Amino acid sequence: MAQVRPYRGIDAPQRIAERRQRLLEAGLDLLAGRPRPADLTVRAICSQSGLAARYFYESFVDKDAFVGAVFDWVVADIATTTQAAMAAAPPEEQSHAAMANIVRTISDDVRVGRLLFSTHLANPVVVRKRAQSGALFALLSGQHAGAALQLAENERIKAAAHFVVGGVGQTLSAWLSGDVKFTPEQLARQLSVFIDQLSYPQLYKPEG
Repeated sequence: MAQVRPYRGIDAPQRIAERRQRLLEAGLDLLAGRPRPADLTVRAICSQSGLAARYFYESFVDKDAFVGAVFDWVVADIATTTQAAMAAAPPEEQSHAAMANIVRTISDDVRVGRLLFSTHLANPVVVRKRAQSGALFALLSGQHAGAALQLAENERIKAAAHFVVGGVGQTLSAWLSGDVKFTPEQLARQLSVFIDQLSYPQLYKPEG
């Protein structure tokens, strides 16, 4: 097998990874860089990234796979930083640490907020990915709540987890659209107060 020589000191896998990252950034710009998303075509993606079309197909089978990759990349980043923020906080401040990180992330980069929460972004792949990630975050939230409350998983915990994920998402969407007028700090604190109100163990015990 012929070896692929490094180009300007950069080997082939690294060049592919760097091109892929440029394409993902371009996709985030096109999907969520404006309140109303631009037309998303392979030509537009390549033009935005400054790369030829062959490099798009080097990393992605088609446009739907590309949109899914953009969404997964953004969600993975916000999930990682949120988990780290929670792990660094004492138990009584973990809800606030999580909300503060999420609010700060979407405040610092409005594209992230629009991709995850904007009602104007109706790309079918994004809509499907939002539903999938919501279900996953509800599962993880329920597991975290059950462990914190030292209760076995039950339908009440599941219901509360879905309630939290849906409520937080809707509130963030309203904040991004200007319907809820809080500073980022006020929003993070208010969301964490709501979540903490659901930490009462009696809410999740079976009726006797």
